[in-house]
Amino acid sequence: MTLHQRIGQGIDFHRLEEGRELWLGGVHINSSKGCVAHSDGDALIHAICDALLGAAGLNDIGYHFPDTSDEFKGIDSKILLKRTVEMVTARGYRVVNIDSTVCLELPKLAPYITAMRTTMASVLNISSDAISVKATTTEKMGFTGRGEGVVAQAVCLLSDVIPDNL
Repeated sequence: MTLHQRIGQGIDFHRLEEGRELWLGGVHINSSKGCVAHSDGDALIHAICDALLGAAGLNDIGYHFPDTSDEFKGIDSKILLKRTVEMVTARGYRVVNIDSTVCLELPKLAPYITAMRTTMASVLNISSDAISVKATTTEKMGFTGRGEGVVAQAVCLLSDVIPDNL
């Protein structure tokens, strides 16, 4: 049996604005600012979708879920993640693991990370210990440091065969 594995990476940026809801990893984050976006603006899920789609050779999130389509206006990004994993699965791949980082000055994300991992694991149908979510700041430098935006990055590993020891 030949094992085929593919690595993908994704990144997403969103501007933050007062009075909007902030969603990251499928979890509502208590914050005075939220993402300006066509969907719910969940930059973490968007980066993960891009990583998964890229690894499977399926273009990017904007190709499948364009921000010009009314179908995706205000959509819960967990739905986009579910549809993404369905596309990846249809190509014969399974998610082995995801490693991600969110760069945001405030609020601090540590209290939300377990919920993010659990929420996304449920959508992806994988163990929460196969998803890493890390949080960092830019030490007040740049647009994230000034509280103007959020950046999320993700890397994933797909495999057509998942060994029993993973």
